[in-house]
Amino acid sequence: MTDPYARTDPYARTGAHAVGAEPTGSNAEPSLGELISEITSDMTRLLRQEIELAKVEIKAEASKAGRAAGMLGGAGFAGYMVALLLSFALAYGLSNVMDLGWATLLVAVLWGIAGALLFLRGRSAMREVNPKPEQTIETLKEDAAWVRHPTS
Repeated sequence: MTDPYARTDPYARTGAHAVGAEPTGSNAEPSLGELISEITSDMTRLLRQEIELAKVEIKAEASKAGRAAGMLGGAGFAGYMVALLLSFALAYGLSNVMDLGWATLLVAVLWGIAGALLFLRGRSAMREVNPKPEQTIETLKEDAAWVRHPTS
């Protein structure tokens, strides 16, 4: 069984096209069918490599989006805590002589600050997520240019 991950030389010639091979016909030029077969093989391999590159890029961007979503989730939890602690502060503030209530209010304000910071960091991290696989798009453009002008 061959190793599918083994590095291969995409320009290696085999059979009638191998270096030092004797020409099979009266001329040394490959036939049109051989050229088309070689181009088809190269394009298939190129397409598979581009798909792999796109998968890797999309996976990296999804990971960044997951971290940003986690920060936004933290901001949501902090918002919940603000509401809960503000409710306690109001209850204690009304039932006591403000000492316990003010302390609870201070804790709630601190949770509000923490929630705001988490939200801001999560939002800025989410803005950095790029859903387009930029490297794949660039190499596809290069490949298309090469197909149009294979000698350049």
